[in-house]
Amino acid sequence: MKVLSTAIALVLAGATPFAALAQQAQPARQAQPTGAGSERSVDPQDQADVRALLAELEALKGSYAREVRRLRELDMRVQALQARVDGKTLPVQPAPSAVASSPSPAPVATPSAAAPPASADGYASSPAEAAEAKEASKRSVDDVKQQVAAVFDRRLTLENAVTYNRYDRKQLTLTGFLALDAIFLGNIAIENVESDTLTYNFAARYGLNPRLTLNLDVPYIARKTVYQKGGAGGSAGAVAQEDTFGHGFGDVTVSGNYRMFMESPRWPETVLTLGVTAPTGREPYGISWEVLERDDDGFIRFAVPEEEPTGNGVWQTNVGVSVVKTADPAILFGNFGYIHSFRNSFDDLDNNPETVNPGDVQLGRSFYFGAGVAFAFNERTSLSISYSDKLSARARTRYDGQEWTKIIGSDANAGMFNLGVTYALNQHTTLVSSLGIGLTPDAPDFSLVFKVPYML
Repeated sequence: MKVLSTAIALVLAGATPFAALAQQAQPARQAQPTGAGSERSVDPQDQADVRALLAELEALKGSYAREVRRLRELDMRVQALQARVDGKTLPVQPAPSAVASSPSPAPVATPSAAAPPASADGYASSPAEAAEAKEASKRSVDDVKQQVAAVFDRRLTLENAVTYNRYDRKQLTLTGFLALDAIFLGNIAIENVESDTLTYNFAARYGLNPRLTLNLDVPYIARKTVYQKGGAGGSAGAVAQEDTFGHGFGDVTVSGNYRMFMESPRWPETVLTLGVTAPTGREPYGISWEVLERDDDGFIRFAVPEEEPTGNGVWQTNVGVSVVKTADPAILFGNFGYIHSFRNSFDDLDNNPETVNPGDVQLGRSFYFGAGVAFAFNERTSLSISYSDKLSARARTRYDGQEWTKIIGSDANAGMFNLGVTYALNQHTTLVSSLGIGLTPDAPDFSLVFKVPYML
């Protein structure tokens, strides 16, 4: 920086005497004595030479003014870029004295050092603004990366998150037959299941190096489910209702993020994620059921589980890829991945409380993907809009001594529209809030998420 400033000062100091000499040439030429020489006629060639020299002089003065302006812009751009590289604010250098002493006829307005002009190429007008813009943009990008994949320049991140999901499913059940193509003979029942799930998740992210991070997610789940069934006691107007509760630790996930490619002007930052989920939660198989109603033949008409599950009951592995690309002021992101569930055996697969049927369970393969965009309003606040989806194939069960059977209705397509707001509380803490709206029957009706990551 000192070498560049010295070179600019020398150029300006060297250009000023030539401009001053050129300016003095005009009055010296015009002040020649006209005494005796005035009697003779003026040569037209001399007049043409004078006009040509004056035009050349004006062109030189204009070119000099443009070069001075370009030198000042170059100086400001170099200072702004140096501030971005160093990550700190550099003092604004005063304008060289050569600019102040430039010829008055030159069509250039000398800007003051206190308010330097903004560059037409989109650069910051001062090192302070460049450093501030860099810090604001970096914080917004880090917040988005923290939610999509990981932040690799943070040694340790501790995150506390609370998620609320609301489910509401209604189903009409007909048991009987249609007589004369117009009259239904049998029982009409309405089944309704309403579920409220509150999940607290503690996550720890540890950065081993600028390319690798390790993650640990430990959820604690509390769920309340309301079961309603119409046609109780053989009456279509009667509705039976039962509430069940359950809480406990969910399935713990251990994962790692590896940054395959850094972000470049043409390509996004690409992160590979590998994870393993252990069945530490309460599995949904082998839970005792409570019989609430039977028909005259002893058939169970209405039964509910005595407790709610908190996990899937099987080991799972996950592999995914996340991408983030900054396009100031927008931040584009997306992800896609695959979840594989391993087979597991259980002592009882049936929900009939009077029978015990051991067997194996194989959950279907799942694919997930999502994409969105985030906008940074300022150095603290950003808004994100995204879509996410998860596709799951049918699950299979096999009772001991029997063949595998696919469970009809176990496949799912859970699409969500997400709207999130991120606010930086301080240098290390961020508040992340998100509202998810279910777009398919298999997705929650809506979801609320609040996260507070603390980054060291």
